[in-house]
Amino acid sequence: MSDLTDTAVSTRGLRLLTVTMAVACGLAVANLYYAQPLLALIAGSFRISNGAAAAVVTANQIGYAVGLLLVLPLGDLVDNRKLAPRTLIATAVVLVIAALSPNAGLFLVMSVLIGVTSVVAQILIPLAARLAPADQRGRVVGQMMSGLLLGILLARTVASLAAAAWGWRSIYLIAAVLMVVLAITLARVLPERPPDHTASYRQLMASVLELARSEPVLRQRALGQVLMFATFSAFWTAITYELVGAHHLSQAGIGVFALVGAAGATAAPLAGRLGDRGFGVLGRAGAIVLGLLSMVLAGIGSGSLIALGAAAVLLDVAVQGHQVLSQRDIYTLRPDAGARVNTVYMSSVFRGGALASAIAGLLDDRYGWAGVTVFAVALQVVAGVLWVLDRQKSRFGRS
Repeated sequence: MSDLTDTAVSTRGLRLLTVTMAVACGLAVANLYYAQPLLALIAGSFRISNGAAAAVVTANQIGYAVGLLLVLPLGDLVDNRKLAPRTLIATAVVLVIAALSPNAGLFLVMSVLIGVTSVVAQILIPLAARLAPADQRGRVVGQMMSGLLLGILLARTVASLAAAAWGWRSIYLIAAVLMVVLAITLARVLPERPPDHTASYRQLMASVLELARSEPVLRQRALGQVLMFATFSAFWTAITYELVGAHHLSQAGIGVFALVGAAGATAAPLAGRLGDRGFGVLGRAGAIVLGLLSMVLAGIGSGSLIALGAAAVLLDVAVQGHQVLSQRDIYTLRPDAGARVNTVYMSSVFRGGALASAIAGLLDDRYGWAGVTVFAVALQVVAGVLWVLDRQKSRFGRS
């Protein structure tokens, strides 16, 4: 499969390659989420407050936003078959240092670098979209996003179980080994793809800014997903404290709870098919409504684990569905600049997520779970208002 080109990928070859890249997306993005269920353990280990420990999640997401901004555009300048494996090796090195960090300061720095180097998933998704026929693009993006979401959700469970068995640092060493294996695999199976952009890195970065200015649909989809992902980040950053403090769950129990959100992975391929059939606008509206209902349920049903679990499932379905439908739209804008389009989109999304994680930590310290859920509901309301305004602009021809 290593000698495939964009125009030579057979249907069967594309299917196998998509599955491989979907697994790679999940394993790569999981690095950003191992810390979320471990915050209480990290706080105790480094003798810092819960709010300070939440900064680890923020650091991961800030780093990821930086990586999306500075590393991801290289997908249009460097052969992805070389870029992805080299980035993964760098991730492995940083993960090992994080596992051995003697203090919170060094661990926080490594958390930023874990984020910077974990952008491989966002290198692979535009590549998969480009390889797919136009009438299957939504489905392929949906499959990639299913792998990514499963990586996010299972990361919390695996991290919790590893921490219960071998201590919280063990998951970072396990992840480092997985990154090396993944680097070797991708170096063998990714198709060679000569870069579309032949100018300098500086010119490449300037073109990213130009894309952001010249593509209103890109800006609109990015802002909508910023609000969806901010809700997601706020919920999953603070839920650990709620599960430990109010429901007295063990670390293993937190890991089991994290599994309930895995049902959200089913939303990705379904959303992709909806987009392929022309229902993207209604699908995004449905995702926003579902996200709003999930956070209302999380707030009023906080005394019940069943209600919190249902809220987690609904939120994950909403965020994943909105993501797939939005990405399907943006990848049709500039097929020759998929990595740079994704840079504008995903760097915006993760900056929003990082800010929401920081705010959620502060709100939880001061107001508890109620403060976090009110914040999350407000984010969904704003997302709904922006959807309505976007529709009005489209109706009157002002996009």
